[in-house]
Amino acid sequence: MMSPVSLLILADGRFPSGGHAHSGGAEAAIAAGRVRDAATLEDFCRGRLATTGLVAASLAAAAASGYDPLILDDAADARTPAPALRRAARRLGRQLMRAVRATWPSSELDHLAAARPAGAHQPVVLGLAARTAGLVPQSAAQAAAYDSVCGPVTAAIRLLGLDPFEAAAVTARLSRDMEHLAAEAAGHAARLLVDGVDALPAASAPLLDITAEEHAAWPVRLFAS
Repeated sequence: MMSPVSLLILADGRFPSGGHAHSGGAEAAIAAGRVRDAATLEDFCRGRLATTGLVAASLAAAAASGYDPLILDDAADARTPAPALRRAARRLGRQLMRAVRATWPSSELDHLAAARPAGAHQPVVLGLAARTAGLVPQSAAQAAAYDSVCGPVTAAIRLLGLDPFEAAAVTARLSRDMEHLAAEAAGHAARLLVDGVDALPAASAPLLDITAEEHAAWPVRLFAS
């Protein structure tokens, strides 16, 4: 039975998933002057949603649907060309795995953790966690979409001194985009049994990839990615 409260727990910023240490590319974008205020932050998040956010939400929905998470993890690798982002996704996946195994223990989570001791990609772990918590694929996609936005928004509060009320308004204005994205992602996941992982989108964000590599080489940074 689906539990809406499980979705709230999974998407809660206080859930110990390690996401607070990652800016989703916002730190590099702020340093480059592309994100300066609430308006440019909203543009950044909308672009991130339409690219890497869609990929992550589709992977999460696929994992929540019961598709083989090891195949999905390989698919996530293929859709993450930047080595810095692959490393970040696996670090986040490892931390999330620790949290969800303590919260919703399951043999499926144990199997994935054993097969990927260095960490599976975060969206795959997120989707499997949602499945274990009794959530449907679209709910897993909603959690992934929200995660794609809340990382940059939270980072902007710290890096720009952005008013938290303005930041909350940015997230609220993007809520419809997140809902549409989750529905689209669930639709992609529903085609897996017919088309395999080719059903999942591979939307790219080259600037995020390039700046992720640059950011990883910074001698001093506030966020891990």
